[in-house]
Amino acid sequence: MFAPLYTADEMRAAEQGHDVEAMMERAGSAVADAVLRRYPAARRIAAVCGKGANGGDGRIALRVLAEAGRETGEELGGADVVIDALFGTGFHGAPRDDAAARIEQINSAGVPVVAVDLPSGVDASTGEVAGAVVDADVTVTMHGPKVALAVAPGRFHAGEVEVAEIGLEPAQTEHRLVTEEILRLVPRKQPDDTKYSAGAVLVVGGAPGLTGAVCLAAEAAFRADAGYVIVVTPPASLPVIEARLLEAVKAPLQRVDELAERASALAIGPGLGRGQEERALVRRLLAELAVPAVVDADALFELEPAEWPAPRVLTPHSGELGRLLGEESRWVDAHRLEAVRRAADTYRCVVLLKGADTLVAAPGAGVLVSTSGTPALATAGTGDVLTGVVAAFLAKGIDARLAAAAAAFAHGRAAELVPHERGVVASDVIAALPDAFG
Repeated sequence: MFAPLYTADEMRAAEQGHDVEAMMERAGSAVADAVLRRYPAARRIAAVCGKGANGGDGRIALRVLAEAGRETGEELGGADVVIDALFGTGFHGAPRDDAAARIEQINSAGVPVVAVDLPSGVDASTGEVAGAVVDADVTVTMHGPKVALAVAPGRFHAGEVEVAEIGLEPAQTEHRLVTEEILRLVPRKQPDDTKYSAGAVLVVGGAPGLTGAVCLAAEAAFRADAGYVIVVTPPASLPVIEARLLEAVKAPLQRVDELAERASALAIGPGLGRGQEERALVRRLLAELAVPAVVDADALFELEPAEWPAPRVLTPHSGELGRLLGEESRWVDAHRLEAVRRAADTYRCVVLLKGADTLVAAPGAGVLVSTSGTPALATAGTGDVLTGVVAAFLAKGIDARLAAAAAAFAHGRAAELVPHERGVVASDVIAALPDAFG
C-alpha cells in the first residue's frame, strides 16, 4: 500500500556499511545516463558541483559524459544541459550568499537542469525551502524518493523524478507514499449486504446559497460505493436539494438526531454556515455521535480540540489549517509536514491537509503522502467531493487514517481519469470515481 519516502537521516542509515566510492560511481553514472537518454542532442554539459558527496556524484557524471564524447566542464556559458550537484540530502536552511548566486546562475542559464538527488536549496527531510532553490527539469534521486520530492514546496522544484539504484537494500521509513494498492482496503459490496451494511453516511450542511456543497458530498459518497446517504439541511434548502439529489434521503436539521441512528459515518461542514447555531451543532454532534466523522469546510471554523467518542478526520486546506493552528496560510504552505503533524497532535485525531500533495497525519505516526491527481482539482467543489469519499470509506469500517489516505488517492485518481484536461468541474470527478477503483 505504501512506498518509502526517505529523510536525510534514513538515507544515512541505509548507506552505513556500504562502499562509498562504489555508490558514488553508480550515482554519477545514473545521472550521466539520464542526461544522455533525455537530451541526446546536447553536446556540452556543465555541472555545478559542491564539496560533498553530491558534488562527487556530479564530477563522476561529467567524467562518464566525457567518455561518451560530450564536452564537459563547470562553466555554465554555452552549456546545453546543466547538472545541479551543489547540495545533497544533508542540506537544510538557506544557502549562503555565494551558493545562492550559483543557484541563480543555474536557473538563469536557460537550458534544462538535471538535479542530483534533489534540487539544491530544498530540505530533503521536509520539502521546505528557506532561500534560493534550483528549479530542476529532472531529478535523479538515489535509492528511493526523498520526502522533499513528494511534499511541497520541494516537489514543485524537482521536475520529473527518476530513481537510481545504487546498491542499497530497501528500508522502512517514517513517512510513506500512498500507492494504488491502498484501494484494496475498500470493501466491495457482498451478496448479503444491505444498503445499511454497505455504508450509511449522514451528511450535514447545505445552508441556503451553499446547497451545492452538500449535494456534491452526498453524490461522491454514493459513487464511492456507500449504500445509503442521508442529507440533513436547513428547511429553507430542502426544495433545492430535493430537486438536485435523487438517491439520497433528505430531511430538515431538526431530525438530525433521529436520522443519525441509521448512520455508520458522519460528514459535517459542506455549506453548513459559520453562525453561532451552526458552530454549536458541530460541537454537539462531534461530542455525542459515536460514529466516525469527517469534518470539513465550515465545520472547521473555530473548532477546538476535544475528547471525541469516535475517530474524527479533519480535512482542511492550508488556510483552514492555518486558522486551526493560529498561523498564516503561507506559513502552512512553507511548512506542510510540520503543520499537519502539529494539527494531528493538537486535535488528537487524523488530519488530512489538502493540496497537490495530500498529507495524512495521525498522532504518533508518520505522514502518509498521496500525490495522485491533476491541476484540474483546483476548482470549486472538489473538496466537498473528497469529504464524501472519506465519509463513505469511514462508513465501510476502514481505519480513519487509512480511510483518509485511500480517499485522497481515489479522489486524485478519479481526476486523472477525467477525459478532458480543461474545464473540469467537481461533478466530472464524481462521475469518474467508480473507475478509480479499477
